Amino acid sequence: MYNQTYVTRRSASFTRGHNTVRHTRRGLGSISQIVIVSLITLVFGLIYVAEGTKATSFDYEISAVESQIVEMTARRDELAVEKARLTSVATARNSVVAATMEDATVTGYATD
Repeated sequence: MYNQTYVTRRSASFTRGHNTVRHTRRGLGSISQIVIVSLITLVFGLIYVAEGTKATSFDYEISAVESQIVEMTARRDELAVEKARLTSVATARNSVVAATMEDATVTGYATD
């Protein structure tokens, strides 16, 4: 009888498409888990630093553009003053009062 149950169990386990050996699933060890977590942390840290440097470089670009704006504003103010000066000289030359005036001539110098 023992022989029959052995044959029955054995014949049931050798069916087509089934393995005769059962493998246990192996998971990651504790060292592997530590390495994976540290690599993920490292990657996120590098991404954080890269984004921080991008923001800093944008700050430098903004600062350069703002300094150009200040320089151009100062130059515009200088040109506005120059324009006012030149227009006032041209207006004075073309006025009626200036047309009736005589040209100034040096008649002599004072001596001691």
